[in-house]
Formats: sequence, C-alpha cells, structure tokens
Amino acid sequence: MDQREFTLCEYAEKPVRLDAALAAACPEISRARFQALIRDGNVLIGGQPATDPSRKLREPTTAIVTLPPPEPAEPEAEDIPLDVVFEDEHLIVVDKPAGLVVHPGAGNASGTLVNALLHHAGDSLSGIGGVARPGIVHRIDKETSGLMVVAKNDAAHKALSAQFADHGRTSAMERAYKAVVWGVPGRPSGTVDAPLARDPGNATRMAVRTGGRHALTHWQRLERFEGGGKPLASLLECRLETGRTHQIRVHMTHIGHPLLGDPVYGTGFKTKAAHLSEDARAALVELDRQALHAFLLAFEHPASGDVMRFESSLPVDMQALLDGLRTQG
Repeated sequence: MDQREFTLCEYAEKPVRLDAALAAACPEISRARFQALIRDGNVLIGGQPATDPSRKLREPTTAIVTLPPPEPAEPEAEDIPLDVVFEDEHLIVVDKPAGLVVHPGAGNASGTLVNALLHHAGDSLSGIGGVARPGIVHRIDKETSGLMVVAKNDAAHKALSAQFADHGRTSAMERAYKAVVWGVPGRPSGTVDAPLARDPGNATRMAVRTGGRHALTHWQRLERFEGGGKPLASLLECRLETGRTHQIRVHMTHIGHPLLGDPVYGTGFKTKAAHLSEDARAALVELDRQALHAFLLAFEHPASGDVMRFESSLPVDMQALLDGLRTQG
C-alpha cells in the first residue's frame, strides 16, 4: 500500500478544486484517477476522508493519499500475434489488423487487442488507472485496420490522452486514414463539419444530428477510378480534427460518398458493385469490411517530447481492392 502526503493550495490566489490541486501536486497521476481515489475514501484531510472531488480548497491544506495496489486485470492475457511498430518503457505502437476488437466488451470478452497486450507486455502495463490493464488512449473500429498507440504507465496515459483530446491544435498529433469511397467528389479536397450523435432509430449507428457533438473531417482526393467512362470510386486521405465514433464513415456517407464494403453506412450503394470490373468485384467480396486504414499516426513522446511519426502500408485486402479498381475500363 503506497501512502503519500501533499501540501495543496499553497500558492493559489483563488479556491481550487481538490482533484485539480492533487493532479497539480502529482502530475504523474491523472486527475480522473484522483477523482476515483477521492470517491473511494483514499484521500484524507484533517484525518477524515474527503469524498467530494469538487471540494474547494481556500488555504494551504495537507492531504494524505493512499494508493491501493492495482486490481487484478479482468481481461486475461492471450497469446495473440501483435505487429509491434515501436516500443519503449512508456508506450507501444501497434499496427492493428482488421477484425481485431480493441477492448473486451459485450460479445467480445476475449480475443481483443487488450488480451494480446497483456500477454505481450505483462507486468509493465500494471497500474494504469488503478487496474492492471493496458492504457488504451484511443480506439479504431473492429473492422478498421491501422496504427494505434497504447500507454504503459499513468504519466504516459495522461500526456497522450491530452494530445488526443486536443487533436493536434497545439501539439504534433496527427491522425490520417486512407479510405476507398463510392463516387468521385467534385472537388480535389474539402472539409466536413457536421455534428454526430447516436441514431435515434438504431443505437448501434451514428448520425449527423443537430445538437450532436462537434465533428470535423478534412479529406483530400488521392486517386479516382472510372467504369465505362463514368466516375465510380475514389481513394481519399481523411484527417481527423475530432475523434468521434464512426466519424469518417458517417461523414463520407453524409456527403454522398460512403466507404466501399461498409455494412452499416454503405448498404444503399451495394448495387454499384455491378459496375466494378471482375477483379475489383472479387476483391470487394474478399475485403468484407469498410475500406478504411489508419495509415498515419504522429504525436509528441510523453517523456522526451520528441515527435514520433509512424506510417503503415495498406493491408493486403485493401491493396487488392485498389489494384482491382485500377483495372476499370
């Protein structure tokens, strides 16, 4: 059991929240973690538990914080192959294959990226958020392939989470995807600024809705494909300025260019497959998922501050689809 003592609010000019004061006094532990510790009665002020994270401190205060040992991980370690692009004592960058769920959940209790990480890194992942499990700071859909970074300690988790929340406005954070969409946008590039929320008619879908969360996607046309002399499909680069669930898939559908193979948002375009060449049609059947790959990830290293930049080649199934589209007459 780790117990620490902190002097809080010593130089504050106005009242400070207890959770914010603790996070400032101990930057290696996230504010969210301190909030959980406070609610669980692990923070004492004047010998009494302080259970309200929003409690205002108006003068210098001594707080004693007890850090319980990490709880056992709920997910079990599983020997699932991982494509590790980079690893040090602070983080791991992996190239996730399509079909691999990031985190255990309903219907996916095992066989996830988290299970694989627990087997790969073992004890080096313990303690993040008070639970012995990997520090997932962002996610990509099960059937989307590409690059992800995972934190190995609480300080890295806090720093990386802040960068993802900021979406590169004040840091080196970059996230870019390659997507194959139906049709050819009339302009070479553009931005979709449309709020997203759960579809009221289907809780598994997202939709553009007034009052939804702000969502911004920048896109650029990299290649166009025609069939019978008519626009048929395009390869786009999409960059996220926000990180909402299904953002690229919904935004591209919103502007009339859903992703090839998307079983949720692209069903209205299934008949277009009849216009594909034999090679492209066979590749689309083999793909059996949305044609989306997270090919670029850049961020500032949480310890050194160095800019880390990684790129991933298209997976075999998406490359086959592009090769097939290039045979269009």
